[in-house]
Amino acid sequence: MSRYALALDLVDDPQLIAEYEKYHETIWPEIHESITSQGITNMEIYRAGNRLFMIMEVDEMFSFEKKSAADSANPKVQEWEQLMWKYQQAIPAAKPGEKWVIMDKIFQL
Repeated sequence: MSRYALALDLVDDPQLIAEYEKYHETIWPEIHESITSQGITNMEIYRAGNRLFMIMEVDEMFSFEKKSAADSANPKVQEWEQLMWKYQQAIPAAKPGEKWVIMDKIFQL
């Protein structure tokens, strides 16, 4: 099993942040399926202010390339991503067009 940490910002607006959190109380079933069918065994998202931090635990079948290709071919995932982009904004370290940015692990106890 591998673990990845990713970061993303939300638009710094309390109403939009509340809406974003509401959507994540019960994600669409198609989004749940798109996550679990690609080898993601656990996913958690935390928030501090408008900064999001995601932890993904994945099995050996997971790859970012396969997940991206599957998501691109799934109209419901594309609908979700377009909707979520209303609330999200890239962090300063993001490359053009990049949403969630993979963080480098710098310490482990």
